[in-house]
Amino acid sequence: MKVMIVDDEALARERLRRLLEEDSDVEVVAEAANGQEALTRCQSARPEVVLLDIRMPGMDGLEAARHMAELDPPPAVIFTTAYGDHALQAFEARAIDYLLKPIRRERLTQSLARARYLNRSQLSALDEARPEAKGRNFLSVHRHGSLQLIPVNSVVYFQADSKYVTVHHAEGEDLIDDSLRLLEDEFGGAFVRIHRNALVASGALKGIEKDNAGHIFALLQGTKNQLEISRRHVAEIRRLLKERSKSG
Repeated sequence: MKVMIVDDEALARERLRRLLEEDSDVEVVAEAANGQEALTRCQSARPEVVLLDIRMPGMDGLEAARHMAELDPPPAVIFTTAYGDHALQAFEARAIDYLLKPIRRERLTQSLARARYLNRSQLSALDEARPEAKGRNFLSVHRHGSLQLIPVNSVVYFQADSKYVTVHHAEGEDLIDDSLRLLEDEFGGAFVRIHRNALVASGALKGIEKDNAGHIFALLQGTKNQLEISRRHVAEIRRLLKERSKSG
């Protein structure tokens, strides 16, 4: 069994590695100190199982697991955590395996024997289990045969077209699987709806203008594209811009 260890503490990784080395049927193929590094290593090392710490700086283990589920094939995930983590109830309710630190060899062996993939409902339950989270820090997209991460703070706008949503960001644009409704619910005030087919980053909104036909468009930082604002959203956008000018 090919295993990857992910933990921001070097001593924790070393302890897990020593425990795993006692099992002749297990090979440690990679280690990582954070979620972003884990995704990169996961694509090159192709582990079958990932031992994934929950609390890490930057991208935590719960978000990393969500992105790992997009890999083909995805690795099975076993979370490692300390006592008191509020995600434990969600783990137990969804039959997701986890290891409490300090990790015992017998418990690790049992967990490896029943490692399993995470499905969408389990991932949603984990998201709901961390009330301090305000949504993902990254979006995952498939590009040139590999999984790439787009920082959410680099996104200018999301636009829906038929069955697809395009994310326009600082480095270009990509197609994503998320619906505008889900994105709006997840990221709250960071993005504002201007049309049934468009969400724009609140921070990128710099003004509005009207053309000769009476259509109103949003002026956005970071792009020359002008997106139409539907009549039902005009008042909200005007209010947002007015509040920003007062506070600025």
